[in-house]
Amino acid sequence: MKGKYIGQALPRFEARERVTGEALYPGDIDMENALTMRILFAGRPHARVVEVDPSEALALPGVVAVFTSHDVPVNEYGLQYPDQPVLCGPAGPGARPERPGTDVVRFVGDQVATVVAEDALIAAQALDLIRVVYEDLPVITDPREALKPEMPHLHPPYPGVTAHPELVFEGNIVSRHRIRRGDVDAALFKADVVVESTYEIPGQEHVYLQPEAGVGYIDEEGRITVVVGGQWTHEDRAEIAHALDVPEESVRVIYPAIGGAFGGREDMSVQIVLALAAQRLQRPVKIEWSREESILGHHKRHRVFAHARWAATKDGDLLAAECEVIADAGAYVYTTNKVMGNTLLTINGPYRIPNVKTDVLGVYTNNIPGGAFRGFGAPQGNFVAESQMDKLAEALDMDPVAFRLRNLVGDGDPMPWGKPLPDDALGLRQCLVAAAEAVGWRQADGGGWTAPEIAPRADDPAYLRRGAGIALAFKNIGFSFGYQENAWAGVELHGDAEIERVVAYAASAEVGQGTRTVIRQMVAEALDVDLEIVDLRPADTATTQSAGSVSASRMTFMIGNAIRGVAEVALKKWQGGERPTRADFTYLAPKTTQIDAETGYGHPNFAYGYAAIGAEVVVDVQMGLCRYPLLVCANDVGQAINPRLVEGQIEGGVVQAFGWATTEHFIERDGVPLTGSLSTYLMPTIEDIPDRVVSILVENPEVHGPWGARGMAEMPFIGVASALHHALRNATGVWYNRFPFNSELVLRGLKGKAL
Repeated sequence: MKGKYIGQALPRFEARERVTGEALYPGDIDMENALTMRILFAGRPHARVVEVDPSEALALPGVVAVFTSHDVPVNEYGLQYPDQPVLCGPAGPGARPERPGTDVVRFVGDQVATVVAEDALIAAQALDLIRVVYEDLPVITDPREALKPEMPHLHPPYPGVTAHPELVFEGNIVSRHRIRRGDVDAALFKADVVVESTYEIPGQEHVYLQPEAGVGYIDEEGRITVVVGGQWTHEDRAEIAHALDVPEESVRVIYPAIGGAFGGREDMSVQIVLALAAQRLQRPVKIEWSREESILGHHKRHRVFAHARWAATKDGDLLAAECEVIADAGAYVYTTNKVMGNTLLTINGPYRIPNVKTDVLGVYTNNIPGGAFRGFGAPQGNFVAESQMDKLAEALDMDPVAFRLRNLVGDGDPMPWGKPLPDDALGLRQCLVAAAEAVGWRQADGGGWTAPEIAPRADDPAYLRRGAGIALAFKNIGFSFGYQENAWAGVELHGDAEIERVVAYAASAEVGQGTRTVIRQMVAEALDVDLEIVDLRPADTATTQSAGSVSASRMTFMIGNAIRGVAEVALKKWQGGERPTRADFTYLAPKTTQIDAETGYGHPNFAYGYAAIGAEVVVDVQMGLCRYPLLVCANDVGQAINPRLVEGQIEGGVVQAFGWATTEHFIERDGVPLTGSLSTYLMPTIEDIPDRVVSILVENPEVHGPWGARGMAEMPFIGVASALHHALRNATGVWYNRFPFNSELVLRGLKGKAL
């Protein structure tokens, strides 16, 4: 439903200050009398820290402090499980009992010490004067090797029971997920067609515009305050308080403007060490990482190795899907358990498959940790599922769109975890048809489908080949697997006879997606007031309660429902004569459940988003060079609160995924990144991206969503690599079961060489 502000393509209200440079990002904030911090990274993938000697650094004029493991009260942190030291090194005298292994660095970006000095030059000089004695340990970089019984364990055994049953900590196994449905072996035996493939899916660097930065200080009420870029203020606060062994109320986290996130700011970077320095020195402290430090120090998209066998009847009905996944968790848990949960749910696609056997493992290595990244495990699962669908369609000599539509769930068909998708996945069908038609598929009167004409055009040189591809994608909205999703919002209404000013509070990180504009639109709509009188306060733990993380395509859905709830409460107070008035409201989403550890059955999510991608490619078969005339994304957004911002999210997601699929190749060797700068990690430029990106908004209202909105920011990313793979197959006759699809890989495939 559209309203006065809902469904309107209004400009972002903070756009002017961003394009003029007035907006303050964490690296722009300077405070009087502030010191500068630099971090000493381990620079080696696996070693025991025998000794850290800061004496020479402390003797350098202008150095105020050097902090080591001795200075951290509780030397551990972690979003899902606290398996990472704040500063790696021996425990200090009199330290409280710690988790074993905090004296071990497990990847090159582990932090060993921090220097705080009067200026950046002195801090940099002091880093070189810190003497660290290391005892190198065996390095494991292949998760498949890490599973072997003879391999050393990268972490000590973990005591106690966690809140996450999928965390298993057996040897180097971090997490385990599985689905068992029907009899896969019997189905494979009687199938008319079986396709079997092995896939290698790469990691990815977030490359947000601003590297990690922040300021720590003591505020006017004596709170340890950190102004930083992140995705969940209250989770940051909890982890800081735990490591410093102080009450959460004594810590304050503020988010200013944030230069992108994409999941890369879900885990800690500079927050704890900034808070530690501010607490100990009682002076403001500032830090700003270089691009190279950022690439070294924060997590990446999970690299995945997968093997799949899928089966169908000669009539085109899916019979069975067997998938095995080994994911590189890197050095610490981060969000591996949850990311791999999404891979489990997406690796069999949104298709009717009566027999399913799926195993997904997350495995420790000494690589940079794997963690949250737009799509959160779904792009990896999607690449396997959609590639298998294309291969089966080809083996059956069926059109790939018709094959998908024939097997798409509907009419209450259960997914592999035993529950149907809501709304009978109507949006999936509509998105698939819209994207397919946009790249040239045509449906005949009898219902059959005709693929786009991919023959050379009259003006094409002989060395050019053309192809078109299609992919279907879905993903959950909101947190899953039994977590009670929630979001808080608060409002103040000011005025006498009528509402003259509204102050809204919502701890939603603005990471470039336009959430603050959308929140103002929803507040004005819910209260039936003019947008201009709505004042939205920033995300600040001193003034807001938790709205949860800006992740999982959840914020518009969650905070929108909280806004509708708080508006109703506030208006009742106002109409009852309480003026001015203040109201608070916490929205609780529909409940979900854990999935069964053996069968995978359960109710893991309360809502889903749907998308389809269509792609065109032109391949120079002499050089392996590819040009992409068109990428189409049809996305069921439920209700576009702000269509202009939705289109921006689609375009951004498609192009970001295009980079992952074609040019971005994050390479680590022996635990050391070889693509540690933007001169070696190649981002697509405006000359590389598709000639046209077409956004198609499909709107099937989500029953639980505010004004019918459903989350959508991750969905455009998910199917891009899959659609490009399909298009390349149609152009070249080669299945590329790994990517990025750069000219070297494409040419190797054309020449029949190993990929």
